[in-house]
Amino acid sequence: MRLKSSWVLGALFAAASAIGAARAETVVRYGISMADIPLTTGQPDRGAGAYQFTGYTIYDPLVAWEMNVGDRPGKLVPGLATEWKVDDADKTKWRFTLRKGVKFHDGSDFNADAVIWNLDKVLNDKAPQFDKRQSAQVKTRLPSVKSYAKIDDSTVEITTKTVDSFFPYQMLWFLVSSPAQYEKVGKDWDKFAANPSGTGPFKLTKLVPRELAELTKNDEYWDKSRLPKTDKLVLIPMPEALTRTNALLAGQVDLIETPAPDAVPQLKAAGMKIVDNVTPHVWNYHLSVLPGSPWTDVRLRKALNLAIDREAVVGLMNGLAKPAVGQVDPSSPWFGNPSFKIKYDLAEAKKLVKEAGYSPEKPLKTTFIIANGGTGQMLSLPMNEFLQQSFKEIGIDVEFKVVELEVLYTAWRKGAADESNAGITANNIAYVTSDPLYAIVRFFHSGQVAPVGVNWGGYKNPKVDALIDEAKTTFEPKKQDELLAQAHSLIVDDAALVWVVHDTNPHALSPKVKSFVQAQHWFQDLTTIGLQ
Repeated sequence: MRLKSSWVLGALFAAASAIGAARAETVVRYGISMADIPLTTGQPDRGAGAYQFTGYTIYDPLVAWEMNVGDRPGKLVPGLATEWKVDDADKTKWRFTLRKGVKFHDGSDFNADAVIWNLDKVLNDKAPQFDKRQSAQVKTRLPSVKSYAKIDDSTVEITTKTVDSFFPYQMLWFLVSSPAQYEKVGKDWDKFAANPSGTGPFKLTKLVPRELAELTKNDEYWDKSRLPKTDKLVLIPMPEALTRTNALLAGQVDLIETPAPDAVPQLKAAGMKIVDNVTPHVWNYHLSVLPGSPWTDVRLRKALNLAIDREAVVGLMNGLAKPAVGQVDPSSPWFGNPSFKIKYDLAEAKKLVKEAGYSPEKPLKTTFIIANGGTGQMLSLPMNEFLQQSFKEIGIDVEFKVVELEVLYTAWRKGAADESNAGITANNIAYVTSDPLYAIVRFFHSGQVAPVGVNWGGYKNPKVDALIDEAKTTFEPKKQDELLAQAHSLIVDDAALVWVVHDTNPHALSPKVKSFVQAQHWFQDLTTIGLQ
């Protein structure tokens, strides 16, 4: 009898364990500030912020950014390449040693052939696997690449157009998808999008455009320190801040990015946790300085910068922002010592506008292109409307052309000189400023004028070019910092952009979410999100 009881208890325990295991699956629902799920084929669309959603989750770069620390800035770390180094004899040549034993989600091998195939996918329009849509997302992020070659199964060499010490930062944006899976789905990128295969910590297991993407933990992921802390992560597009906030309060999602600032007290009262951090990200207007644009006049550029009460903008964000006085924060080693001090000085702004021939009675009329929302754009419409009134006070009437974020990105990549931007004198895309390439080089060097790069407005200053060029040929970090600081000082003195605030990348978390590392970066590592 005792034996039978033991057997029954054992059976019940086993059944209970099985049920418990079945119920133990953890699912996190994340309300993201995008109107749709970013492209899932390997190079996400919808801007830099999309890389954290369908980029670094499904895929890996050769060179990665450290995103699982929050108490200091991250740094470049090995990804699918265990090391990279420049050739001392020819500093245009970079060799990448590839990680061995890595598998794509479909079980095929990651190797040098896969890297070359992916480079062709986005840079070689004669390659059969070339994808115009993916290329549009990443080609301008890889402006230095001249050629590339396989050395052996574990080594790839990339040659740059000129000596470029910042080149490894470009490789953060190049993600590697599976050639074998592309063949398996009939060499069709649309079919690949529904059944993608990368090497990343998550696998895409469900995709409903504009509704959700279900990411499932990849138990076989090569980097065991980055195994996801949740079994499933469901991304739900919610472009409106109030919609995201209400969804969190109603328990429909477990965390959101960029909560509605006015609702922060209500969120806290409901037990939600608001997290943010130092974030290298600036909300700005990128001005056209092409012939015919009013912003060729430095007085008007300075007037725009002086017309803004940035503390009021921070108040509009309920403290979830920081005033910007340049492309980077004054604490950055690249800030320098600009002579033009950006501040709120309405009288000086009006004086400069009057000197340029305008006034509130005889206003300058122009058009800016802006987004209706999206990751990185903070409170796009309320902020733009506030600034519209600020500019009106000094005699500058700005009309907005409001578009969806991806439309804005397309206009941005084409540059101010493109006929599609006729009549547009500024765009409003917030910029990542985490590394030298992204903070300074690609926005302000004349060699990066769109569509080659993303110097959207055609800014050219020979002194800035010379400093950047010297920094690119310098491999000593301290000297690089000094040169970039000098360049940034000149850029601020030129009032090349209108700098408004730095984002703090706020997130709101349900009490259910027990782990989330808020990195000092615009990108976040979604493997750190967990319920336990």
